Formats: sequence, C-alpha cells, structure tokens
Amino acid sequence: MSDTPTTTSVQIPDAISVADLAKRLDLSATAVITELMKNGVMATINELIDFETAAIVGGELGFTIEHEAAETEARPNQPRGEGDDEQSGGKIQDRPPVVTIMGHVDHGKTSLLDAIRATHVAGGEAGGITQHIGAYQVTKNDRVITFLDTPGHEAFSAIRAHGARMTDVAIIVVAADDGVKPQTKEAAQHAKTANLPIIVAINKVDKPAADVNRTKQQLAEIDLTPDDWGGDVPCVEVSAKSTDGIDKLLDMILLVTDIAKPSARFDGPARGLVIESHVQTGRGSVVTLLIQEGTLSLGDYIIVGNTYGKVRSLEDYRGQKIKAATPSMPAVVLGLKELPDFGNWFEAVGTEKIARDWLAQKAKTNSVKSLMNVKSTSASDLQAAVADGKVKELMIILKTDVAGSLESITQSLKTVGNEEVRVHIVASGLGDISENDINTANASNAIILGFNVSINGSINQLAKRNGVDFKLYRIIYELLDDVRDWLNDLLPPEIIETEAARLKVLGIFKVTKDQIVTGGKVEDGKIVSGLSMHVMRAKKVIGETKLLSLQKAKAVVKQVVIGDECGLVISRFTEDELKVGDELVFYTTESRRRTL
Repeated sequence: MSDTPTTTSVQIPDAISVADLAKRLDLSATAVITELMKNGVMATINELIDFETAAIVGGELGFTIEHEAAETEARPNQPRGEGDDEQSGGKIQDRPPVVTIMGHVDHGKTSLLDAIRATHVAGGEAGGITQHIGAYQVTKNDRVITFLDTPGHEAFSAIRAHGARMTDVAIIVVAADDGVKPQTKEAAQHAKTANLPIIVAINKVDKPAADVNRTKQQLAEIDLTPDDWGGDVPCVEVSAKSTDGIDKLLDMILLVTDIAKPSARFDGPARGLVIESHVQTGRGSVVTLLIQEGTLSLGDYIIVGNTYGKVRSLEDYRGQKIKAATPSMPAVVLGLKELPDFGNWFEAVGTEKIARDWLAQKAKTNSVKSLMNVKSTSASDLQAAVADGKVKELMIILKTDVAGSLESITQSLKTVGNEEVRVHIVASGLGDISENDINTANASNAIILGFNVSINGSINQLAKRNGVDFKLYRIIYELLDDVRDWLNDLLPPEIIETEAARLKVLGIFKVTKDQIVTGGKVEDGKIVSGLSMHVMRAKKVIGETKLLSLQKAKAVVKQVVIGDECGLVISRFTEDELKVGDELVFYTTESRRRTL
C-alpha cells in the first residue's frame, strides 16, 4: 500500500465494507474509519456502508467516487427488455381494455359496477355469478371489456409502488346530487399521474337534487373539463339504479380504447399482476391474476413476488375451469406456496428449478439493497438513518378529520425545520387512514400522522406487514412536538474534538506497508492506547492516523504522561512521510445531538 493514491477515480458498488473501501482507495482501514467518524458515522472494519456514505468519505480523502454498474435484475425468461416483445417471438395483437372505476365512497361506484355486471356480463352469466374475485369481463358489441372491482385510487398507489401499470382507462364516478368531493380530486390526481385516459360517469342523474351543470363546473375547477364544454374529458350521464346510460358509458370506453389501441403479446410465457389474494379453507392460497402479456396455462410454474408455485387449478372470473388465460383476462390460480401481496408482479417460467434459483438470487440481491434503504418508516429508526447520511427530509403522510385542521397543521409543519432538515408532506387528505395511505407510505418511506382520525384492524395489520409506522393524535401541539423531535434526529450530530495530549517525534525506527514505528517525548497531557491523532508540521495538519500500541522502556504500556519518552506504533498515513520534529496531537471525539 502506497502513501499516495494511484488514481483519483474509484468505482464502488451500492454497498461496500469499510475494509473493501479502504482496499479500493489504497488506504489503511484506520484512515477510512477516521474519516467516517469525522462525518458522524461509527463503523467497524467489517461493517457495510452505502454508496452515498462511501462517496462522501472518498471525496473528503481526495478521490472521485463513481457508481459501479450493477448487474441488471433479469427476469427468468430474459434476454428481453420491457416492451421488447419482438425478442420473445410473440405476435402483438389487440387486447381487451382494462378499466378501473374510482370515485368518492358514496357516489355509487359499487352500484355502477353492479349495474354493468348485471346487464353486460360476458356470456350472459349475470345470474350465474356465485363469487366475487375482484375482476370480471363484460361484452358490448361483441367486444370484451375487463373491469377491476378494486378500491380505485387505493389500487393505483399499490401498483405504482411496484412500478407497473394495470389499467388502460379510468372512470371517475361523481354523484350529480353531491358534486366533486376530496376523494374525487384524489382519484383524478392518481389517474393523471398514471397518464390514463379519463371518463367521468355523472351518476344519480335521476335524483331530484341532481345538478349536472353544477357538477361539470366543479369538474372543470379540478382540470377535468367536460368535452361538451370545450375540454377533453368525456362525461356520460348515468343512473346505476335504473341502468340508464350504461350502454352509452360502455360505448365511450370502446371509443377511447379505439384511440389508445391497447395491445399485447399473446404467445409465450405469461406475465402480469396480482389483483387479489386470500387463503380459503380447503383450497389454500387463492390468487386472482391479471394477465398482461403471454398465455398462462394449467401446469405452468409461476413466480409471484417472493414466492412461486405450479398452476394446479385455473379458473375464469365466473369460477369456471379453464385451460389457459390470455392478456387482459382475470384468472384465479391455486397452487402457490405462499400468499402474495396485491400488486406483485408474476411471471411464468419453464421449470420449478428456474423459479427456485431465481427467487434465491432475488433474495440475495434484496439483502444488499436493504443496506441502502432508508428505514425511516419507523420513528425509532430515524436517527440511525440520518447517521448514515441518507435523510435530510422527514417524509410525512397527513390525515385529518376536517379541512380546517388539515390546513392548520400543514402550515405549521412548513415552519418547522431549517436549511438542513425539513418536513416533506408526501400526501395529505381527510378521513381515516386507508390502504392507499399505507401503500404510499411504504413506497416513499413516510410516517403517517393522523389527527382526530382512526385506523381499522385490517389496515393496521397491513401497516405492520409493511413495516409502516403511524401515529394518532388528538392535540395538535403534541403532533408538532413529535415532528420537531424527529427533525432533531435528522440533524447531523455535532462532533466535539477534545485534545488529549501532544508528542514531539524524536526518531523513526521502522516503516512497513501498514505501520510506522516511531518514538518521541510527551509534551502535554496523557496518551492512552487507541487514540486518534493529527500529524502536525509547522503548525499545519499533514495527516491523520491512529495509535496502535504504546511502549515505555521496551515494555508495552497502556498510557504515558507528560515528560515521558515512549515508543509508538501508528497506522501508516498517506498524506506525507513522518519526519523527526513532527508533532502528534492526540484527541478524543464525542458525538453530540443537535436541536433546532
């Protein structure tokens, strides 16, 4: 190991041990650990640090740290890129559109879905449906449309968290007698973020209090300008109760589909997403999948999230046994070893061995990635995350009971913090904590703060499964006090350096690859084993090193004091050669918590 780095540019991976970093920098581990301590990171030689921390340390030591290209996480059936269907040899064909209906909870979304299903279920099976599987298909003009019976905007958050797109068209339901509500705005925002075509179904037009023009005005105010008002959002007046307008709504879906032209590869291995999963007595894991490309067949092996299995039973949305499922088709599958989560990606593979090997590699990759993830979803983990230099913002999802409280708390949170740390409100809204909030928090490493709201048992369990932390409050200042305390944890600690002793170098006896054996006289203070030190020349710091061992009169000792002459073994430092007459300034460091 040389004293001067041979290169100024060093590539490192996403996570690296202190020892390996020192090796790549051609430095001693002690030098790297010392620099880490200066930046408030206490790490041992075998501990792993993330790329960002290593880049800071490397920069302080005079290196340019570059990201080492990681191996792309290939899917089992690669080589193939996203959307690169030609490589798979499959023929691209038109597929049925996939539609999700969203909107305010009381505006008739479920009733509208029921009306569509009752009048247009594919194959005339309206009266024969005996189960609800989260998705179904209807026919209109001999064309199939797939509907997802999910909590619309909540589903979008879960899907986006997995980096996938499930639907082709979003229908936003607005009651003509109630107008635009907070959940309407939220649904519209989710659809826009997903870049989906939007159709507005103005429901309950047959009610005495219905006011279609007022509803359209409110829609225009949230940038959903109706097409008959000069905008680009089709608005269809319907009544879920009388089924008036249902045919027109389906025609509009097909018209929008003709413009978007959804297509997919029908041949080859199936890929898609989980849209529902549960455990059923006597059947085990029952999973509803939405096929996005390829064909899923009975007997296929599939990887789903972090589990796999063999498709030993395949059913359509009516519960009827089928042998294969094609793009845009919902299919119920039995045979998975564990229950996957909503939004998990699935893929068919050739053999069980491929599935097992791929999941094993994925687990190994995830174990490394977990070292880099900011574990800030738990209030107790915030300080540890900051210590690694990863967090400068406190990510919050805020839910309150009324708009006044939401506005008041939001404004108060904006005033908390300084130029180093601040609050970032990822999302906010009215009402109880929902599945959407948990999924959003999971995707953005946020803490959910609820004021005068609650959380039901199933959502609480979802939060626990995902490691998402939430706090409920009744008093505003208690909420603000907690946030201020967490922001204090985000502040980098103050490193207090205290001089312990000074020694003048009188002789240099041996220099090896990693160590220097030297001797000198203690001019001030007390030297004890393990201290770090500045190497001073002409009152300027020329290097940093650490005391490895201490001798006095040829005997190893634990300490020496002012006036003693002693021998020292110190770590080799790269900044300059040690010379007679240099001064070693020994010091201790203390990390002190800062507050706003």
